[in-house]
Amino acid sequence: MNLFKQLLPTKGGIIGAKKYCRASFCAFLHTTTDQSVEVHSPDQEVVIALGSNVGDRLHNFNEALQLMRKSGIKITRHACLYETAPAYVTDQPRFLNSAVRAVTKLGPHELLGVLKKIEKDKGRTGGIRYGPRPIDLDILFYGKYRIGSDILTVPHERIWERPFVMAPLMDLLGSVIDNDTIACWHSFSTDSDGLLGSWEKLGGESLIGKEGMKRVLPIGNRLWDWSERTSVMGILNLTPDSFSDGGKFLSVETAVSHVHLMISEGADIVDIGAQSTRPMASRISAEEELDRLIPILEAVLGMSEMEGKLISVDTFYSDVALEAVKKGAHIINDVSAGQLDPNMHRIVASLGVPYIAMHMRGDPTTMQSSDNLQYDDVCLQVASELFSRVNDAELSGIPAWRIILDPGIGFSKKTEHNLDILTGLPDIRAEIAKRSLALSHAPVLIGPSRKRFLGEICNRPGAVERDPATIASVTAGILGGANIVRVHNVKDNVDAVKVCDAMLKEWRTRS
Repeated sequence: MNLFKQLLPTKGGIIGAKKYCRASFCAFLHTTTDQSVEVHSPDQEVVIALGSNVGDRLHNFNEALQLMRKSGIKITRHACLYETAPAYVTDQPRFLNSAVRAVTKLGPHELLGVLKKIEKDKGRTGGIRYGPRPIDLDILFYGKYRIGSDILTVPHERIWERPFVMAPLMDLLGSVIDNDTIACWHSFSTDSDGLLGSWEKLGGESLIGKEGMKRVLPIGNRLWDWSERTSVMGILNLTPDSFSDGGKFLSVETAVSHVHLMISEGADIVDIGAQSTRPMASRISAEEELDRLIPILEAVLGMSEMEGKLISVDTFYSDVALEAVKKGAHIINDVSAGQLDPNMHRIVASLGVPYIAMHMRGDPTTMQSSDNLQYDDVCLQVASELFSRVNDAELSGIPAWRIILDPGIGFSKKTEHNLDILTGLPDIRAEIAKRSLALSHAPVLIGPSRKRFLGEICNRPGAVERDPATIASVTAGILGGANIVRVHNVKDNVDAVKVCDAMLKEWRTRS
């Protein structure tokens, strides 16, 4: 039998949390502070922290998450991934840290037993306190309860002094308190402004990007800190009907030559697409898409110039994603964010690669219909709809630390909508932050290159005439917070990116 002591709100708590939490508990437990209550294992929302600094750290995380799912722990949200300097015992390798929110019927001591077994199964031994470990799993919160026993203390007693715990914990929350459990978690804080106040006292977002703590995305065999500079993604279309360069790169020879050019001009990523997604494009089968893609993908992967570069595959078919990653592709770029193939999220989760989720309504044949072009506030609605799709991806097992967001410029958008998005990226992040701070921190990709709205503004009917307008739109996006720009003309946009990054660096230095 597990006994819990009811937690009433502290004299602190964030604004609104104290009243919200007290009302919640009066309805939930009907007890006083001195009473203990037995909870017969209803679903409880929990927060579990993860750490690793021995062996393949990311593999340790992935296996621990799989074992948690198999043990009755349903993971609903993931924090970002952090590489951090060791604390307390500093003469040891750097850690990966993160956290998850989950729902479980396990009692707190049962949950502790499950986590300890996973640690043991992954090779953790006693060792020195705060020393190296292949996996470390700690219960930070369990429902709305404060728990104290000989073997378990919840909330974890050292949360408030550890940036490597507080950063992922904050990621799991939204900027809006949307239920009584979250309100009570805030009331656990020793700061009058709740968890946010505790985080800010440690240094908050100013800590991220410093040598001791970096927010990273695992990609290929590296951990990518996307805050260091803007990445340039060069476009390779293998289609006969793409709006800009359809039919130009259908053979292996012409495709490889173009990749060679883009890499020499400074591309970081090559995005290969074998299915046209221009408005009204006819859909080809996954089999035909693979016939176009695989010979060229294999040839590009064999290029010596691709050492240190990344390949993404632009597809909305899970079968294509599966085969592409098996061949060596590093990223899946899905214009439908999983809407056009119900298996996509599950397959990408199993592949363990970054996933670009783009906003689009309908499909390429319907995306520009009058119904799909109706918005009251395009930035808020794009954020809300994109969050919904990405949340589905998380529930399917794609962690937030593998997700890249694309607001879908040119897809189900009028000219004014595209302009609003280019100038409103901070608003999109802020709206997503209401539900998930982790996803609001995700890298953002924009792809305005040579699109029709630029031709309409500048009176440039030919797609290749729109490169100067592309540079202007890319500049606006980067200064608004974009981390990756997807472009046809790599050379000129690389220069624009360098200037934007220099301006941002100067701005941050002055701030």
